[in-house]
Amino acid sequence: MDVFRRFDALPAGRDGGVFAIGNFDGLHRGHRAVISEAARVARERNAPLGVITFEPHPRSYFAPQDAPFRLTPLDRKIELLKRWQVDLMAAIPFDTTMAATTAHDFVARNLVGELKVAHLVVGHDFAFGHKRQGNVRYLEEQGTWLGFGVSVVSAQLAESGALYSSRSVRELLGSGRPRDAAEVLGRWWSVRGTVQRGDQRGRDLGFPTANIRLGEYLQPSLGIYAVRAATGEGAARRWHDGAASLGVRPTFDGKGVLLEVHLLDFKADLYGQTLDVAFAEYLRPEERFPNVDSLVRQMQADCLRSRGILADHRYAVDRFGEAP
Repeated sequence: MDVFRRFDALPAGRDGGVFAIGNFDGLHRGHRAVISEAARVARERNAPLGVITFEPHPRSYFAPQDAPFRLTPLDRKIELLKRWQVDLMAAIPFDTTMAATTAHDFVARNLVGELKVAHLVVGHDFAFGHKRQGNVRYLEEQGTWLGFGVSVVSAQLAESGALYSSRSVRELLGSGRPRDAAEVLGRWWSVRGTVQRGDQRGRDLGFPTANIRLGEYLQPSLGIYAVRAATGEGAARRWHDGAASLGVRPTFDGKGVLLEVHLLDFKADLYGQTLDVAFAEYLRPEERFPNVDSLVRQMQADCLRSRGILADHRYAVDRFGEAP
């Protein structure tokens, strides 16, 4: 997949592409429907399949004071789109210039003049341009005048009638419902980070942990989770069952939120390595224990419960047909 950061940097020989446009944070089932429709049109036209997205997310530009909220940072987005066999990804910087771009200039200059699109696929609520001047109807009108096609994908609903959306994923993760979030995403939600060296208190207690900062990822509900963590890359990639604490370590007066992952039946030095951690089930809130012995007994119970949950076929790593 060719990844480029400016509209005028379209790789040679890639004119006439079919592009899906959106922020695509989460790349959930609704986003998948938009990109799948673009893939169908691209096959019919024997044209390149592309995705246009914006980095950073426009919300980061307009509300930089907000807490981190990302579901899929750029590196994960690239990885997933490669997996979905997308040919082109335009990851356009969202900055002062882009924020001030009118709907007309975005279409005429960026999409047609520079990107040379043949067809666009958008969601039903797509809006664009300075102060969100442009909408689906405007895009269709411009397509008629400027010679490109437009397909609009309707709202995608779960069997329950709930809308597939990034907002719903954030709300579900924020309320300790990772399995329900996975139903919206179409895969287990995961975070990726570098394992840091901590105070090794977990090792002293008999539960060594791999410690990861969330960085720009959304902070889900604090507490204890049944998780899986992937080590290695490519053919050597392996998923391991585990239990994780996301919190401030109240028993030890910790400061700052940290994800501490204990892998079951695993012994190896992970310091400095990249770890993917997939959240499967919320076990309990974090709490302060009166002494270390009480904490250890609870950790043993958490690990036992995690082992049982992750042995259930409903929590299989490929439960949704796609690895995290």
